[in-house]
Amino acid sequence: MTRTGDPFAEGETCLLSCVKERHYLVTLDRTQTFQFDKGTLPHTDIIGQPEGATLRSSKGASLVALRPRLADYVLRMKRGAAVMYPKDAGALITWADIAPGCSVVEAGTGSGALTLALSRAVGDSGRVVSVERRDDHARHALRLIESFAGAVPENVELRVGEVEDVLLTARSDRIILDLPEPWHAVPIAAEVLPGGGGFACYLPTVPQVETVRQAIRDSRAFTGTETFEIMHRSWTIDGRSVRPDHRMVGHTGFLTVTRRRLLAV
Repeated sequence: MTRTGDPFAEGETCLLSCVKERHYLVTLDRTQTFQFDKGTLPHTDIIGQPEGATLRSSKGASLVALRPRLADYVLRMKRGAAVMYPKDAGALITWADIAPGCSVVEAGTGSGALTLALSRAVGDSGRVVSVERRDDHARHALRLIESFAGAVPENVELRVGEVEDVLLTARSDRIILDLPEPWHAVPIAAEVLPGGGGFACYLPTVPQVETVRQAIRDSRAFTGTETFEIMHRSWTIDGRSVRPDHRMVGHTGFLTVTRRRLLAV
């Protein structure tokens, strides 16, 4: 297992940061050279260097070599399907109460961003079954997951198919859906989740939210349902100049979370 500070090896993903706070994601290959407006840097100059090393381009520009955080990777990787932004993934993991030991069914896998975050959250004692309907998205997600993690984490199982079919056979205490029509899975979730189990979905539009909320109400199987969105605004801190940035990451999607309740006997 690679640890923070270890030397870089060929095949790893590296984040190069310049003095202007621009960041570049590269996969290390001895035959390749990184190029940007301030010169070039052969990958062989990075391989074998400790994480955090400051390197010089052919034009003398400084580049700091770091391993990407998951947020760095998600925002800069070559996506197939759209990804859930880190600001939303963090909130979802907290509000859906994804913790070590949880068994999670996720759909769709998309580009694998949320799958990686869920894998970390459930830990070695938990399990994530990630379901993708489309073969091409599933193959792309596999490549991206392997590029970041080195291999598919042992606590992750990737499947291709319909999530409704998987829910009937895979044990889960959390169901996380990033699908256009998650309401089709609500009746099944009401059957398979244990008492207190969590159901969450991520949707971009109000009509979709209205439809899934109605399905949750109709099931009479859930309680504590909430829908919200997360805004992310950075600030510029430069000496005594302290101000919010002019641009922010506003609406990306609505998070809906709820929990399974058991009917009175």
